[in-house]
Amino acid sequence: MRLSIILLLTTLGASLAQAQSRPDSLRMTCGQASALVQSRGSIVLGTGPDIYDRFVASCGFCFNFEFLVPSWIRTADSPQCFVGYRCDSQTPSQPWPSCGVTGYRGP
Repeated sequence: MRLSIILLLTTLGASLAQAQSRPDSLRMTCGQASALVQSRGSIVLGTGPDIYDRFVASCGFCFNFEFLVPSWIRTADSPQCFVGYRCDSQTPSQPWPSCGVTGYRGP
């Protein structure tokens, strides 16, 4: 019984530690970061110490009332690397098409 509890706690601790890690754009090339967003469709990337954001490949990963906003981030080899988009529910300064209201599905 005691052994099974220790094994359970060890497994749970390892799972929680793994869930907290996220890819870090500062340790990737621009091509690697962009490819990661494209291959996963939606991913949370670390973009600096204790800084992160969610990046998407297309409108299919946003809510219907959201807009696609192009996103450039710093990577190991580029200060401005286009990796994909962010979903934004605020009307941006430029008239980006909505992901759902207009039927626009993004690039």
